[in-house]
Amino acid sequence: MAVPTDWIEHRRGDNELIGWMVPEGEDFATIDLLGRRSTAVDWLTAEERLEELGIGYLADRFAYWKTPSSWTRVKIIEVSPDGIVVQEDDYGDAIGGVPLPAHRLAWPMPSELVPLADVTG
Repeated sequence: MAVPTDWIEHRRGDNELIGWMVPEGEDFATIDLLGRRSTAVDWLTAEERLEELGIGYLADRFAYWKTPSSWTRVKIIEVSPDGIVVQEDDYGDAIGGVPLPAHRLAWPMPSELVPLADVTG
């Protein structure tokens, strides 16, 4: 997906992209790197929202629902408006050496991908 021309990139101090701000009337919605959209707020609040969110959530573990009744633990290995790539989690096994399955998902984040805490709660 190409980012619409009215989306305004927001970058942190080291120039790392952390999301976009999208005009909605006189206010701005924010969109994080997973494509999740917030409600519209004023410009400064939108900037603060993206700064507070940062990109740390990309290191979190997620659950990927392969079928409606079967999920697997995954980590995000690539994210852009072209798609999200997740890899099945090896639970920190550095010795295994066997490549784990990866899955290419749509962007914005599809309903089949949820924070792991939402499943294991």
